[in-house]
Amino acid sequence: MPTISINEREVAALDGETVLEACERHGVRIPTLCHLKHLTPTGACRLCAVEVEGQRALVPSCAFPVAEGMKVRTHSARAVEARRVIVELLLANHPDDCLYCVRNTDCQLRGLAAELGVQGRRFFGKSLAYKMDASSPAIVRDPAKCILCGKCVRVCEEVEGVGCIDFIGRGSATTVGPALDQGLNVSSCINCGQCIMVCPTGALSEHSNLPPVLAALGDPGLTVVVQHAPAVALTLGEEFGLKPGADVAGLLNAALRRLGFARVYETAFTADLTVMEEASELVQRIRGGGTLPMMTSCSPGWIKYVEQFHPEFIPNLSTCKSPQMMLGALVKSPLSAAAGLDPEKVFSVSVMPCVAKKFEAARPELHTEGVPDVDAVLTTRELVTLLRQRGLDLARLEPEPADDPFGARSTAGRLFAGSGGVMESALRTAHWLLTGRELAELRVQAVRSGEGVRECRVKIDGLEIGAAVVSGLKQAKDLLAQLSAGRSDLHFIEVMTCPGGCLNGGGQVRAVTPDAVRARQQALYALDREGGLRTAHANESIRRLYDEYLGAPLGELSHRYLHTHYAPREVVR
Repeated sequence: MPTISINEREVAALDGETVLEACERHGVRIPTLCHLKHLTPTGACRLCAVEVEGQRALVPSCAFPVAEGMKVRTHSARAVEARRVIVELLLANHPDDCLYCVRNTDCQLRGLAAELGVQGRRFFGKSLAYKMDASSPAIVRDPAKCILCGKCVRVCEEVEGVGCIDFIGRGSATTVGPALDQGLNVSSCINCGQCIMVCPTGALSEHSNLPPVLAALGDPGLTVVVQHAPAVALTLGEEFGLKPGADVAGLLNAALRRLGFARVYETAFTADLTVMEEASELVQRIRGGGTLPMMTSCSPGWIKYVEQFHPEFIPNLSTCKSPQMMLGALVKSPLSAAAGLDPEKVFSVSVMPCVAKKFEAARPELHTEGVPDVDAVLTTRELVTLLRQRGLDLARLEPEPADDPFGARSTAGRLFAGSGGVMESALRTAHWLLTGRELAELRVQAVRSGEGVRECRVKIDGLEIGAAVVSGLKQAKDLLAQLSAGRSDLHFIEVMTCPGGCLNGGGQVRAVTPDAVRARQQALYALDREGGLRTAHANESIRRLYDEYLGAPLGELSHRYLHTHYAPREVVR
């Protein structure tokens, strides 16, 4: 452990760490715009520049390793002035539309300008003629607001393994965009939204569905219904002063009713339905010699990734729609008449932690008999905006239950919010379908913790089922390579596009710390541990749905409303 000096105070550093990491561990904050923990440092923004004795020039602390006896000054007059000039230069040709920008309240560039005392413009640069790219149903790209930090490029390449966007051009004409500077709609973008989560400005944002939702709420001829995903209820409270992981499902039901929604449903109900269909499909494939390993189909970013990069694995994908699309289909089916709804006058809204759900709702394969199952998708961030527009504070509301007939849900359905949840829920029900008995231990610890690919073996009446869980498509890519090389000991694979699953989805609130994500995960497991109803097959509402309407899992009506198909997809690369 080398000893270094930070601002004339001797501290212990760790072998191999950078100056920035050492300073953060010892409570010294150094500003940065391009740094991402656990990813390759680039030193692109230079805001983290510090003085190191013996070095003539300022050094980027994010990429400069510590050494024994090093003396660092993090906030010398020279370092602070350099940061101020960098910010001023970034602002020289940056749009002056802060009042109208989607990031007007949480822009990191604006925050650094205030922190460094930048109160006027000394430098004036010529603004290049950029065109906003709104071609994608999920993500809007505004190159005029890009500061070339490269965060989106690294996340897309190093976390998701997609490489949809990169630096284009040279010198002052450099931009960040897809191949051939085409629109995102024809690129290899999987719409995960992780680029939005790391973008420090308004250069990347979700395609807002607030205008059509507000128009529908104001239309007396429409019945506007809404569903909300389990991950939303475990994260939304943080924006209203509640602790990370606080379950606000009941408060959210109340708030959505006050916004004017005629029916409020929890997507966890159709997560239970997904478990029934997916577990039945797994059992059918195992018993009937179907394509194995079967892969989950709940994450739309993952589905598009397979269609684009690995179409040979399309037969491995479950044919089940995601819980969002299942509930959307049921709401617009004849079944909704029992709830007093006219399917032709229903406007279906979903609140999701995922940007790719916007793309999913627009897919023609996920329309039932030509009618969209879901008409509009709001992210968690968009819902926060809507709640604040209407003056609603979750912390001051009283919890309310969801509406029937899609109200009751098990804790298994809520586990879908975290990586491993789909797998654990499906294994509980697959064991019951194969044996008629419950798993001795409902908690499948092997898929709950650990880094990288998590695997487990479950023995069911002499049959050993191999299962694997992975989040972040770069790691899924490695697992697919093993399957292509001949690996054959896996029966079921769960893939979530976003690292950690939907709790860390691309539509969630920004600036989330790793501790907050862990708190969300632990809260999810606590809800399951303390829940009275922990399996999908024990949900009486699900049983009644099959008895009175669908018939049986994988039956004719189930396939009509709850299943779909996928095909290879050509993109510009």
